[in-house]
Amino acid sequence: MKKSLFLSIGILISLSLFGQEETEYVHGLFRGTHIISGQSAETQRTGELDLFIAHRFGRLNSGFYEWFGLDQASMRLGFDYGITDWLAVGVGRSTAGKEYDSFIKARILRQSNKMPISMTWASRMYVDGSAPLETQPLLFRHRLSYSNQLMIARKFNDRFSAQVMPTHVHLNLVDSVGQPNDLFSLGVAGKVQLTKNLALTAEYYLTPDLFLLTNTTRPLSIGFDINTGNHVFQIHFTNASGMQEKALITDTNGSWAAGDIQFGFNMVRTFKLKGTRY
Repeated sequence: MKKSLFLSIGILISLSLFGQEETEYVHGLFRGTHIISGQSAETQRTGELDLFIAHRFGRLNSGFYEWFGLDQASMRLGFDYGITDWLAVGVGRSTAGKEYDSFIKARILRQSNKMPISMTWASRMYVDGSAPLETQPLLFRHRLSYSNQLMIARKFNDRFSAQVMPTHVHLNLVDSVGQPNDLFSLGVAGKVQLTKNLALTAEYYLTPDLFLLTNTTRPLSIGFDINTGNHVFQIHFTNASGMQEKALITDTNGSWAAGDIQFGFNMVRTFKLKGTRY
């Protein structure tokens, strides 16, 4: 009787353990930590350092004299480091406004066979490094601005991934009394994998009229991710000159309809500083 009881308990425990499904995480939501100008829900793995170079030329409709925008260029240089698989930090510097930025990025949820979405939070601080006008000196706090963004992404299949990005920007100093210090925008983005090493990407930020600054427009970018093995090379066309969240929402003034299209590229090189190399 006792043997039968112990045998039954052992069978039930074995069946219970066997029935527990192992978590299988989804990989490759996007090719890197940036979709085009904005960030993706991906984070660096532990000990990874990304050298991120973003380059943006002038407008194609500037004509032959400016070599269709190639004579005009701006860039952002950044270093992003994965403290853990779910937490990353980074610093960068943009030529536009001689602006410095730093960010912290944390993965909250990761898509798996048990979780339908990935969710990541990013907060960034910006410091305007441009020289002030002699007639209008700037206090340090006036140079500061901030952005907060929640990235909600899902990989639907091996070909298609999508992401939405509710975004908040706070400006310590605004141009006029009527301009809001806090701006809100909803970003949407997607990736279509065309071949093993080539993907089509798109990114758009829908800013409500209430928060759309004077003489600004909504940024739309279309690009391609090219996997070269050693690094990711992203080329794109956009009406935005900015290469981070605040600039996308506050500084975009180009129009696709008017031909205010800029060519640009991002290049990412990853260095493994800690842990097993691969």
